[in-house]
Amino acid sequence: MKTQIAKYAAKLAVDGSATPGRIALLAKDDELLSQGPKDLVQLGEAVLSQLNQVALTLAQPSLPITDFMLQRAAAEEKTLVPRDTETRTFLHDIPLVRREAGGKPDPVHLARLLRHRKGVIIEGVGIMASGGLTPEQAYINYCSVFHAVLVKYLLDLLQVGFMLPGEREAFETLRRDWLQPIETAGLTFGQGPLKRREEILTEIARAGRYTVEQRLVDSAFGNISWRDDRTVYISQTGAHLDELEGCIDPVPDDNTSTAGVTASSELMAHRRIFEQTGASAILHGHPKLAVVMSMLCEEQGCSVRDCWRQCPQVRFLGETPVVAGEIGAGGLAEKVAPVIGKAGRVIVFGHGVFTVGYNGFEEAYRALVEVENWCRKEFCRQLEQRLGYGTI
Repeated sequence: MKTQIAKYAAKLAVDGSATPGRIALLAKDDELLSQGPKDLVQLGEAVLSQLNQVALTLAQPSLPITDFMLQRAAAEEKTLVPRDTETRTFLHDIPLVRREAGGKPDPVHLARLLRHRKGVIIEGVGIMASGGLTPEQAYINYCSVFHAVLVKYLLDLLQVGFMLPGEREAFETLRRDWLQPIETAGLTFGQGPLKRREEILTEIARAGRYTVEQRLVDSAFGNISWRDDRTVYISQTGAHLDELEGCIDPVPDDNTSTAGVTASSELMAHRRIFEQTGASAILHGHPKLAVVMSMLCEEQGCSVRDCWRQCPQVRFLGETPVVAGEIGAGGLAEKVAPVIGKAGRVIVFGHGVFTVGYNGFEEAYRALVEVENWCRKEFCRQLEQRLGYGTI
């Protein structure tokens, strides 16, 4: 477990979601194990001692978005309710914990909140997330909260602009770290058709690793697959896309294997896409600006309230269609498959991007990058247009 703590602390620093030097992970084993700065570890120990949970991740995000969201919220608001898929599916809402008069968070209050929610935002501290059984769960829950808050903050910027001292300056850091175009030079891909099992598994793992390294996917969110004759090779549910070795299931079309039990929850969507497009490769990730831009809609007088599930329209961001669809329940199979063939890509409202390739993963990967790069550029263009924010 000590190795896991070190592993996930390093991941948080590398993926940009937490500030190096302000990351603490704790886990109960035969003894309490911890890594991180003393003040965060002490707070984590006080909270974890009151929980029937195994692990905590506590860190200061790499951008001051948690404090900005707390300050933007009305004083009486006790939770943040983003509309992205991570929030709807895993978090429901995110409790807001404001600084106490003495300046220190109350561990009893934090523990009470974490008995009902996977993560909380703490003023002046950052994000605290729990894991019921493993440090990995605490890491994943931290990533979910960070993703949800960053997406909501960027969406709010487009809708209401800068409101607080220091936001414009902080945006410069955000632009440098999150909004620059993704480069694909130097990446290598095997060319299809891929036939040998070892070749297929190697290529899936390579493409998955690239998506994480270039922040197109938060490690454990997203899925990837390859269709070979009558078998779909697909990442397992909850698998980290940068660690797919041993976590790829070969699922036969005739269901003669039980591999589908551990396969990604989007297996049905992948199968339908393969059937309707004839593609060989599928990539699905949650690049942040594509998620942000998918939730911008200019429709006036619309009666739809659950846009993520009920919207009947196919909108477009550039040449990429945007559809609604409920994840993990066949909804994406019905909405994505009919429209992805022509463009080779589609964005799901508040969720992420699906792309396809016909001869290998390179086509699917470059399409994923192109969608996110377009959305980053368009976000900056709209922010400049709406707020008069210089030349971005």
